[in-house]
Amino acid sequence: MWIPTEHEKYGVVLANFRGTVQHGLPLEIGDTVQILEKCEGWYRGFITKNPNLKGIFPSSYIHLKNADVKNKGQFETVIPTEDSVITEITMTLRDWGTMWKQLYMKNEGDLFHRLWHVMNEILELRQQVLVGHLTHDRMSDIKQHITARLDWGNEQLGLDLVPRRDFGMVDPDEISITELYRLMERRHRRRDIPPQASMHHLFLQVKSMMSSNLGEELDVFFSVYDSREMRPISERFFVRLNKQGLPKSPEKTERQCTLFVDLGSSDLRKDVYVVAHIFRIGRMVAGEKKSVSNTQYKRPYGCAVISVAELLTADFKDDHLLKIYSCNTESEWSQIHDNIIRKVSSRYSHIGSNTGLNVSLQLLHGDMEQIRKDYMRLFSRNVSITKKLGFSDIIIPGEVRNDIYVTLERGEFEKGGKSVARNVEVTVYLLGGDGQVLKGLVCCGSGEPGEDEHRSFVLYHSNSPRWAEQVKLPIPLEMFHGTHLRFELRHCSTKEKGEKKLFGFSFVPLMQEDGRPLPDGTHELIVHKCEETADLQDPARYLRLPSSKASILPGNNQTIKNSKESFWIQSSLCSTKLTQNGDMLDLLKWRVHPDRIIDCLAKMKDIDGTEIVKFLQDTLDTLFGILDESPQRFGLKVFDCLVHVINLLQDSKFQLFKPVMDNYIENHFAGALSYRDLIRVLKWYVDRIIDAEHQEQIQQVLKGSEYLFKYIVQSRRLYAAATGNQNEEEFRCSIHELFKSIHLFLSHESKGISPITHTQAVFLRSFPTVCCELLKIFSIREVANLARDTLSSLPTLTHTDCPLQAVKLQCMAKTVESPLYTNPESRCVLLPVVLRLLHTHLQEQKELVLCANILGSMLTLNIPTTECGASDEVNLIMESLSGVLLRTILEVTNRPQPAASALRLQYQDVTGEFVACVLALLRQLKDKEYQQLLSRFPTKDELTSFLLQLFTIFRILIRPDMFPKDWTVMRLVANNVIITTILYLSDTLRNNFLNEKFDFKVWESYFYLCIIFINQPCLQLEMFPPSKRKKVLEKYGDMRVMIGCEIFSMWQHLGDYKLNLISTLIGPFMEVTLVPQMDLRNVLIPIFHDMMDCEQQRSGNFKQVEAKLIDKLDGLMSEGKGDETYRELFNNIIPLFGPYPSLLKKIERETWRESGISNIATVTRLMERLLDYRDCMKIGEVDGKTIGCTVNLLNFYKTELNKEEMYIRYIHKLYELHLKGQNYTEASYTLLLYDELLEWTERPLREFLTYPMQSEWQRKECLHLTIIHNFDRGKCWENCIILCRELANQYETYYDYRNLSKMRMMEASFYDKIMNQQRLEPEFFRVGFYGKKFPFFLRNKEFVCRGNDYERLEAFQQRMLSEFPHAIAMQHANMPDQTIHQADAQYLQIYAVSPVPENQDVLQRDGVPNNIKSFYKVNHIWRFRYDRPFHKGTKDKENEFKSLWVERTTLTLAQSLPGISRWFEVEKRELVEMSPLENASEVIENKTLQLRTLIAQCQMRQMLNINPLTMCLNGVIDAAVNGGLARYQEAFFAKDYVSNHPEDGDKITRLRELMFEQAHILEFGLAVHEKFVPQDMKPLHKKLVDQFHVMRSSLGIQPQEFPPYVRVSPLHFANGSPRTCRTPVPNAISPEGGRIVTRRRFGTTRGPLSYPAVNRYSSSSLSSQASNEVSNITGQSESSDEVFNMQPSPSTSSLSSNHSGSHNVNSSAPSSNRASPLPSDKHKHSRDNACLSPRDRLCSGMFPSPLDPTQRMIPFQIPVDTSLPRCEPNLPTPETGSLCKNVRSLSPMPTARSPQKSMVPPLTPSPTDGLPLGILASHSPARSGSYSSGISSLSRCSVSETCGIDLPLSDPPLPPSVPADAPIRRGSKTPPPYSVYERNNPRRATPLPHSLSVPPSTDNPSLTAKPQLNRTQRINSEPRHRPVPRKVSQL
Repeated sequence: MWIPTEHEKYGVVLANFRGTVQHGLPLEIGDTVQILEKCEGWYRGFITKNPNLKGIFPSSYIHLKNADVKNKGQFETVIPTEDSVITEITMTLRDWGTMWKQLYMKNEGDLFHRLWHVMNEILELRQQVLVGHLTHDRMSDIKQHITARLDWGNEQLGLDLVPRRDFGMVDPDEISITELYRLMERRHRRRDIPPQASMHHLFLQVKSMMSSNLGEELDVFFSVYDSREMRPISERFFVRLNKQGLPKSPEKTERQCTLFVDLGSSDLRKDVYVVAHIFRIGRMVAGEKKSVSNTQYKRPYGCAVISVAELLTADFKDDHLLKIYSCNTESEWSQIHDNIIRKVSSRYSHIGSNTGLNVSLQLLHGDMEQIRKDYMRLFSRNVSITKKLGFSDIIIPGEVRNDIYVTLERGEFEKGGKSVARNVEVTVYLLGGDGQVLKGLVCCGSGEPGEDEHRSFVLYHSNSPRWAEQVKLPIPLEMFHGTHLRFELRHCSTKEKGEKKLFGFSFVPLMQEDGRPLPDGTHELIVHKCEETADLQDPARYLRLPSSKASILPGNNQTIKNSKESFWIQSSLCSTKLTQNGDMLDLLKWRVHPDRIIDCLAKMKDIDGTEIVKFLQDTLDTLFGILDESPQRFGLKVFDCLVHVINLLQDSKFQLFKPVMDNYIENHFAGALSYRDLIRVLKWYVDRIIDAEHQEQIQQVLKGSEYLFKYIVQSRRLYAAATGNQNEEEFRCSIHELFKSIHLFLSHESKGISPITHTQAVFLRSFPTVCCELLKIFSIREVANLARDTLSSLPTLTHTDCPLQAVKLQCMAKTVESPLYTNPESRCVLLPVVLRLLHTHLQEQKELVLCANILGSMLTLNIPTTECGASDEVNLIMESLSGVLLRTILEVTNRPQPAASALRLQYQDVTGEFVACVLALLRQLKDKEYQQLLSRFPTKDELTSFLLQLFTIFRILIRPDMFPKDWTVMRLVANNVIITTILYLSDTLRNNFLNEKFDFKVWESYFYLCIIFINQPCLQLEMFPPSKRKKVLEKYGDMRVMIGCEIFSMWQHLGDYKLNLISTLIGPFMEVTLVPQMDLRNVLIPIFHDMMDCEQQRSGNFKQVEAKLIDKLDGLMSEGKGDETYRELFNNIIPLFGPYPSLLKKIERETWRESGISNIATVTRLMERLLDYRDCMKIGEVDGKTIGCTVNLLNFYKTELNKEEMYIRYIHKLYELHLKGQNYTEASYTLLLYDELLEWTERPLREFLTYPMQSEWQRKECLHLTIIHNFDRGKCWENCIILCRELANQYETYYDYRNLSKMRMMEASFYDKIMNQQRLEPEFFRVGFYGKKFPFFLRNKEFVCRGNDYERLEAFQQRMLSEFPHAIAMQHANMPDQTIHQADAQYLQIYAVSPVPENQDVLQRDGVPNNIKSFYKVNHIWRFRYDRPFHKGTKDKENEFKSLWVERTTLTLAQSLPGISRWFEVEKRELVEMSPLENASEVIENKTLQLRTLIAQCQMRQMLNINPLTMCLNGVIDAAVNGGLARYQEAFFAKDYVSNHPEDGDKITRLRELMFEQAHILEFGLAVHEKFVPQDMKPLHKKLVDQFHVMRSSLGIQPQEFPPYVRVSPLHFANGSPRTCRTPVPNAISPEGGRIVTRRRFGTTRGPLSYPAVNRYSSSSLSSQASNEVSNITGQSESSDEVFNMQPSPSTSSLSSNHSGSHNVNSSAPSSNRASPLPSDKHKHSRDNACLSPRDRLCSGMFPSPLDPTQRMIPFQIPVDTSLPRCEPNLPTPETGSLCKNVRSLSPMPTARSPQKSMVPPLTPSPTDGLPLGILASHSPARSGSYSSGISSLSRCSVSETCGIDLPLSDPPLPPSVPADAPIRRGSKTPPPYSVYERNNPRRATPLPHSLSVPPSTDNPSLTAKPQLNRTQRINSEPRHRPVPRKVSQL
């Protein structure tokens, strides 16, 4: 039976458990489990990581741990009772483990490995903590180390800052918010600004000495040297090196490593150096023979220096190779380091380039204890400590030193009868009082142990040697008395014996007769003659002699031998036990000379502070002993000395001695009667403050009042303990009298800043500590009253610059932090005083930093609500400070943030501290307190002001920059307080601001606050890791849902007042609903229904709601908000979970459901496109999907929303995408969208995007030049020509002939490029996107894509699959069914298609170069074909053509290719089946056309090789392959077929005519072939001629049977220029001219701006075994670059590229980066050549036609377009409307156009800007705006595109309108508004939108008209057709 557990609640898994039993819970080792029930050795529970999955597991697998249970029952929470540090380690390492693996995946190897080491280190430390066998100090060190590592890892991984106190995490609910803020701020500041260490240490390690000629051992002495004061500041470090230059004792690391300790900050300067003096141990003269002498001498070798400043920036140990310099003159050796530092190069020289001293140096910062912890690796081995000379900057109590430093300075010696100077060596001995040498107390340096003696180095032949050599004598205190130093002087001979002969000695006692040590300074010692060492055996013999010349008394007749010789030393004592100060000794021995007490006390102030603190306890005992001896006589003097000692400890050098004094007061002070005298003298000083002229001594007394009161209190306690608390009342009265005097001088008001003011400030600084001392003997209430009276006695009005203001606040801050305030009994006494002072300063906005600290300290007390009086205190604080506090926060946040970093940090601290105070106050308020707070506002205006201020503060709190990014804990606490306050204030809003009291500002501020609250990043739980999300939800819940429900509730209470808020809140509400939280969306989306309903009732529509939604949606989506779920929720048809129905369902119940559903559908569609756009842009690559998505969104803004500005912005984005992808043609078309919206006017346009403020003319000019440049880069020169003409017309209008000339030259260069440069002909592919996984703009749609250069089907298919890696390629061309459409997958269907040109005029003209024709084949294409052959009925095996049908699919696009995108959607799909007979006719017709083209090329010498014509002739004539025309005769001319298909009579006749025509073409082709065929191909030609006769005979055709038009010469221009006649006339090659024109009539004529193009036919092949004749069913020949690329037969595989036509490189095929040019503006040239047809001449009034209309040949009439207005008087127009029948609209543009704009890079108005050619002048008059706004009509003219048919001229009538029954070009299709072919469409000038326009100046005089005809005159006042008003863009 399962029983709930009582104690077994929490455990850790010991081994893996698979959970194979029924209801088993799989476990992994290390998992933590919470146990719910138990049953016979089994537990039931869950893993804490996944509490939703519960199961059973064996109890033996679990190690139980102690835990606390909260909320016992179903929702109980189990918290393990373990060290908080261990808990944090466990939680943190789990989070790190997941992120650590991600670092590896992101290839962040450095952080990956560093984190790995830190994690291992933390685990090792965790084990030590768990073991628990550590001392308290060691445990604290480990915990501190752990928390430091945890903080480092959290910072590196971007995790939150953890608030800690005493190494443990704190619960934000258990401490006040101000304390939480201070903990966070302290940790953040410590991390950002590391503390500055006051102590520094230099680590040095000697590695080797590098030299090429070393042969002797070396002694190296290192020291830290101050070059400014020219003295060493540290002891010496001594290293011995062997002959190889390595340390002699490598196993003893202390002999090669040292730490120069206790360097102060002042020692780290540029003029402080590490100096190394190097001495060699060997012969006297380097290089002398060994036989000369075997004695070893210490001789100077070299010196090296390095500046300490070079080590300041290095955080790690760095190796240095120090250069070694030798002294040029040995006598200057003592100054060599100074010469090197000062770079006196004449006195030293570099020893050699191969010589150097290799050392390692590192600066360490902090005290020694911290250094040992942080740099354990340095101290893992022994390291010698090299101390600083003298005491360090901070003297540490308890430190014992008794060192005397002796420096051998110099000597003056006689020659002693020698011919040369002596070689002097000094030997130093330390002898005790018994005359024996003290062993091991002479230290040359810290690296080597002490020795019995020290031998100096020897200077060669010098009677005045200077050594500057230092030794240290660490003499124990007990041995110091009676010791002396003896210096033996020897001459070192260089003879063979090498003896060292004694010639004298000196000595000096270390203790003087009066008991003082040897004084510091230089001492000139007497050199006593001595030649035998035995004479020195008894020191008593020479100690009676004078040691120094200063000790020889005047008049002393004692003779001194050889007084001319002297020896100088310098001594320095560093002792904590001995003093050299006589006054100090006299004071300490005052009982010996009681008559000198007054003098000793008077001299005490002159004694060095170091001497006083060394004997602090003795000094204090002396002072109080003197005071007890005679209080009346010495009381004032002792008091002054005591004040001097107390203030001495305020110095930073001696501040560590304060604990020594505290310890003395507590444990050693025995002056039980001293308090009376101390109080008496202190009151005496205080009473004289106001009248005293000099305040310095009084200020010194008050400065030490803290310790004075400590002595007073301790003395009274000692007296009370000794006497049984006698004289209590007397003491109390004396204290009160003292404080009365203090209150009197504090209340004194001074004018300005006076000395008394400074005295008041001095006392206030120490007053809080005085109060704390009084608490030891008085009750807390009594002390609180004293403090209150003292603080209240301060003057209220002071000078604005008086320092007393800040001091008062500092005093208050210390008081608030003292026990006097933390006690509730005293707090109620002090609180009114503190609040009054704070209110005054906050009101005046002064000393805000101190005010914030005080208020924060007050609120740091987390007052329990059950405490008596707590509620009253909170109410008192709120009543006093709430208003002024809110105003202060607003004032501070509105100030400009200071630039200085220190001030900026202070600014942030003040703001954060005040905000934390507000939060702390609000958290302590309950319902009752809120009611009391709000009831204090008597009027509605005051309440409104308070609420608005509070809401503003909350918005400031929510700002991202309020707290650092990683302060999530602080933000969550703040949000919890905010939401609680909002819930409390909701009732206030409903009760006070509704109905007639409605206040718009309050409600708007309330809703804005709630919306900002929901949107703040720290509440977006979806972005958190699971563990963090779980913690937040458990502690606070989802606060977004809570505030969302409150928003909904408050909105419902508004009633009719909702109308006032709809316009301002619709956008913010949209932003809130984009938060990906389903409950929140379900709550808030119905508000949109309410808004729409209210707007409908008020205005009859909700256009305002729709417009606001749309405007806001784009910006929010671009910020990354919103998702697919939100779209479905917004437009949901199926029921959703949650308390509210979907928005669509609510709307469907309303009367306005249709418009409502339409609105929701519009917003939903926009959302779909924005989501698709955002997803595509995340990839960052320019591909078809990204461009297509942008085009889709751009068109939606234009067509459905009519949002001009957004439309233009996305034009620019699309333009940039094209440029990035090098789609220059598409980029040009895109920029045309903007260009088409502008007119050639002088209206000013404001600055927009990257465009400067300029006129419309200038911006349009810039756009033209940019578009021309991009068209040129895309090799679309035909379009460049049209734009050049338009610009040229403008320049001509303004008489800007310079730029006109250059523009014409540019136009001419484009003609050259067309004829001379090669262009590639792209292929086209049909792509179908099927499945629900595709984006909305692609889903279940088909597109035609323009391929890249050289791209075949396989490459294109691979590219599409790479763009959609999850897509499945379909292997058939059949249309997919609904199963594929609705599948949750992606299916791609791709196959090649053939373009169908709209017009064949250019392509069918003979003589037009291929360079030109190829452009029209693949540009401006709307329709594409795909043929699929199949057999219907029974297939005839002997002749398959009888049943070979063709299924032809024609795809019509929404926009032509190329355009603004490389692919466009298929708008219309037509499926037609062609019968075998029709297929045969088409195949023969195509082959005939191919033959004619090849023959013409051969005749015109355009073919370099005749092989294409040979192959084509062979393929048609040779019937051995596929039977040729005989198969068609057999199939369709048989009597059975004719009789069975009477309806095909015309088609059979047509087929026969085509055969006859082909036969004639073959005959003519053979004649041409014979003329040009090479000799080696003559046999083939003869064979072809024979086969042709056979074929002609099989057709039953005789030569005389050809019709007359067949026997005519086939090519009229065979012997002349092809340009002599552009109009095709009936001839033998074109046997039926009228028929051809008739066929053309059924084609689509795009209009006068459309380029004519030829139809690219596609049909089946003649035979399945066709080889040379055809390559597939299209009849395409691979041998000719003129043959059309027909659609390959899908009978094999349409998805293979084997049937993609060969990608020939033609000189005319456009590249993938081009687009179709402007239409037949190419016929606008003004030519004087009369041979040109009239349609090729410029049609304008300026250049009339040179030919008379009567001279024009009109072979036949065809319809003429009249849909466009004529701009010129001489343009031909149709006579009747009947000609317009069956003619499609010629304009590719709709007459009503939406505003369009485009983005280009920043351009100046100059026509040359952005143009690589650089040929335009920059002085266009159009730029200056000095002319009128007339526009030339040259670019507006229309010409007839009647395929070469010229109509007679007549008087220009009004432009006729298109008849109503005229057929439309493509049904209801709207041509693209961005086509180049729209250049001539009429425009209108519309006023600018007010928000986007630049207001014209009304003061400027009107400009003179431009010197040309205006537009109205140029078109003879013709009305322009504007069926629909069109807005012209002003952007």
